[in-house]
Formats: sequence, C-alpha cells, structure tokens
Amino acid sequence: MVYWLLFVMAIVVAVSSALQAAKVSPLIEKVSDHKDFKKLLRTRTNVLVLYTKSGAHLKLLSDVAQAVKGQGTIAWVNCGDSEGRKLCKKVKVDPMKDDSLMVSFQNPAGAPLWEENPEAKDVVHIESEKDFRKLLKREERPILMMFYAPWCGVCKRMQPIFQQAATETKGKYVLAGMNVHPAEFDGLKQEFSVKGYPTFCYFEKGKFLHHYENYGATSKDITDWLKNPQPPQPKTPEVPWSESGSEVFHLTDESFDTFLEEHPSVLVMFYAPWCGHCKKMKPEYDEAAEILNKEPDSPGVLAAVDATIHKSIGERFKISGFPTVKYFEKGEEKYTLPHLRSKDKLIEWLQNPQAPPPPEKSWDEMQSSVSHLGAEDFREFLKKKKHALVMFYAPWCPHCKNAVPHFTTAAELFKEDRKIAYAAVDCTKGQNHELCKQEGVEGYPTFNYYNYGKFSEKYNGERGVSAL
Repeated sequence: MVYWLLFVMAIVVAVSSALQAAKVSPLIEKVSDHKDFKKLLRTRTNVLVLYTKSGAHLKLLSDVAQAVKGQGTIAWVNCGDSEGRKLCKKVKVDPMKDDSLMVSFQNPAGAPLWEENPEAKDVVHIESEKDFRKLLKREERPILMMFYAPWCGVCKRMQPIFQQAATETKGKYVLAGMNVHPAEFDGLKQEFSVKGYPTFCYFEKGKFLHHYENYGATSKDITDWLKNPQPPQPKTPEVPWSESGSEVFHLTDESFDTFLEEHPSVLVMFYAPWCGHCKKMKPEYDEAAEILNKEPDSPGVLAAVDATIHKSIGERFKISGFPTVKYFEKGEEKYTLPHLRSKDKLIEWLQNPQAPPPPEKSWDEMQSSVSHLGAEDFREFLKKKKHALVMFYAPWCPHCKNAVPHFTTAAELFKEDRKIAYAAVDCTKGQNHELCKQEGVEGYPTFNYYNYGKFSEKYNGERGVSAL
C-alpha cells in the first residue's frame, strides 16, 4: 500500500465570467492570504486546493469535502476577488477540468489525465461503459476507439499521434479514447478482444468491424486507413531462430539423443519463441556459440530446443519455464543452470563445469504472509482487498531477490489486517506471463497497487520495509 506523507494538489477550474454568490461549507478552508496559505500547507497533510474565478463550483467542492472528511483538508482560493487574485498570480495556477477533483485526490501521484491535454480536444474521452454504448448508438459517423491503460508506454507514445489524426479527420470520423484497464471493464475487453494496450477498434453505425492492427503508427497511417478500413494485416512472420543462420545447434525430437551421443559436453537452452527473456538471451547465446561451436578444441558446444514445437523433449526434462539451460555430459543430464545468461558466463562455465549452488527454496514455498497468486485466482483474490500491493517478479531476477525480504517483512506487519494484502506473482510460471503482460509488467520487479481489484497506480518508490 502506498502511503501519502504529504501532497498538495492544485486543481483549477475554468468557469464563466459571471460571479455567483455561494455559501462556503464549514468543511472548506477559504484562503486568500499568501502567509495563511503557506501555513495551511505546512501544518496539514493531504491538502486539496481548488482555484476558481467564482463560487460556482462550491457545491461540488462541498461534496468532495464531505467525501474525504477525516482524510484530508479541502481549501478554496477565489481568483475572482482582489485578494485571491494576488494569491493565484503568486502560485501561478493554470486552468484544469473540474472532473479532476476526485481523480486527483484519489491518485495524487498519477500523471495528468489525457483528457486534460488541450491538444487532445478533438479526441472524445469516454469514462464509462454506459457512455461508450451511448456513443455507439447515437453516432452516425465511423468511430475509431483507442482502448488504453494509463501506465502503458506504447499508449503514451501513440496519444499525440492519435490526437493529430483526430484533428485531421474532424467532422468525418470520431476518434475516441477510453481507459479500460480497471477490472470493471473486463467484459468489454473480452467482447472486443482487447488483449493488450493500446487496442484500436473500428465501428460503423454502432457495429464493430475491424481492429486497426499492423498498418503503421503515424497519423497519416491512421487517416489513410480510415479512408478504406480493412481487417488487420497479417504480421510479417518472424524468422525462426533455427533459420536465422545462427551457429547454435538447433535440436529436434528426432535429433536430440543422437546429437548428445556425438557431443560429450553440451549446454542446451530450452526456449519458447514468444518468451521475452529468451529473446533477450539469444544474442548472448549466439555470440558464445560463434566462439565455442567453431573451435576444434572447444570445451563444449551450445544447442537449443524450441520446447513449444518439440514438446516431448520439454516434457521429458520437466521444462516449466523459459529460458531453461541444462548441461549434458556424455549424453546424460547433469545440471540445470539458471545463472548462465551472458556470453562471458556461458564460455567461462563450459571451460570449467561446476555444480551450481544448491537450489534455494522458491519464494512461494517459504512460509510468509505474502499471498502468492496466479492467473487462476488473481482477480478473485484482489477484489476482496481494499488495499493490495502486488509484486510481479521472476525468480532469477537479482533486484527481485533483493526486494523479497523487505516485501515479506512488510507483509508480516499487516498480516492481521484483512483489508490489506501483499501479494506476489511469478511471471515465469504457466499462464502467468499473459497475466503479467495484461497488468503492464515490462520489467522486474514491478509493483502495482490495487483498490478492491482495480488497478490504481504503479509504485516506483523505495523498496525498504518502511516504504513498502
């Protein structure tokens, strides 16, 4: 759980020039003097400040003040009167939408909302499934929806491109954006096959026709496609590793045993084509093979098996995660070597094969107050917890190993509170890699904070016990 120590969130609302008189709620601190303002920020925690040019939004502010009573202080600065105007000028406030009030208070560390970017004015911003259905029902023009998640790096890169396309096609097409990462939109994601972010869906007269996929990532690509919408282009097939000209010996169900009989010292990398960590390791493995597999007096050779194709070999050696590196001596399996990942380590180890350190107990086998989750129980578990911090990790990751004791100790401190959970997901196990992809895991460890199953924010702070 992420604790707020102190934050000041300034929310500015642009309102009409007509000043309206309004009664200030006793829960709202009205401030106009700069010294009083600084004192307020110094002596209170969780301060939300609303700057307006009138009292038109005081009803809304009173509702917010009532909703967060006891959790923070709500302050109001009226930039429409002489004293307030001086303060507003001194703190250099800029207008923002009033919709941000509750969103910003709930997630003060979050990035500015896409809909608050003035350059995104031509994008229709959808906040609920009800609004989405209304848009499909009433809109006569073709619609291109961008389903996204706020933490998604690719989405952030695509937003200005999508904005430009929206401006260029304004009047002819509707380009809309919707954050569908929260669990409440799981049904919507399933309906339109949203398996990653961003996903672009094209509608005509309320009916879904195509995904915009594999057609380029510039505003011109989007606008050109809208003139003649087509189904997704087939992806350019990735050249299989075994056909890439690598010096690695690629083995099959048929050739595996014969190869081991002919080569007394062999390292075999079991991999899956979709595995990101395998892709990262391949260049290192290829470079090591360039040296080891060409030398006549090499201490050993490097081979690889695609365990998604040659399944019987994977099952025979109980391969449960990728990549898995095993050492074979005179045709017999001898060691599993999770620590060999770089070219230098591979070459160094083959020159003097040694038994790896005895395997440690996996984290999920240890007694602790951390809840270890998988794809099958992840959402069901989290929706029952008011506050949940989830650590997505890989067992071989050094930074993960460093974080484990701190995370475990923090979980122990809150084990009696049934509303708080510290949970962990091993992204290398079974179907967990798909879950981790859906939750925006791009590196290890990744910490996500959830509120009753809904993703709230990524935690990027310190990893000590007190911080966690």
